[in-house]
Amino acid sequence: MADAEATKSLSGLLNGIAQKVYYNNSDITEELLNTELFPELTRDQFTALHDKMRGLLKSIATADMDHAQLEAFLTAQTRRQGGGGVTAEQAAALSRFWKSHRARVRESLLAQSRWEPGLRGLSWRVDLQTGASRGDAAHSGPVALVELELGRAGQDSEFVCLEFDEAKVNQVLKKMADIQQSIDSIVQRS
Repeated sequence: MADAEATKSLSGLLNGIAQKVYYNNSDITEELLNTELFPELTRDQFTALHDKMRGLLKSIATADMDHAQLEAFLTAQTRRQGGGGVTAEQAAALSRFWKSHRARVRESLLAQSRWEPGLRGLSWRVDLQTGASRGDAAHSGPVALVELELGRAGQDSEFVCLEFDEAKVNQVLKKMADIQQSIDSIVQRS
């Protein structure tokens, strides 16, 4: 029973660290984790455990370790001499946590590392403009209207509206094809 409680507490600690560090939950504090999960530990003992788990989690997340890398890393950590290593139970808790949280932590790290606004949405339509509506009979025909929704995490969106005639649409499509070709060549080399 004590092992099950210790495992549960370690899982709770890792979840709490993730909530605070990666998911920006300011309600989670070190004091809360200490009193709720490890009331038997002194403040210094808990701080040492918390900092060690946070550091290991940061190393795992920063490297975006796959299963094989994680197992090798944790094996090395369990074999470390002195107070810097982890117990088998801690390694197992880290492994379980990472298997279930890897994608979400990765998304959070990516979102935190973006400093430019990202594309949140795109909508478009084609309108038929007549020469009379523009005051120019020579330029009648379809136009593509494109609305881009741009924004940063936690901020309101900005909208950019673009108008393209057929030649500009073809120009954009050619550039997109060039981008796709560049991406494909990089992916094939990897």
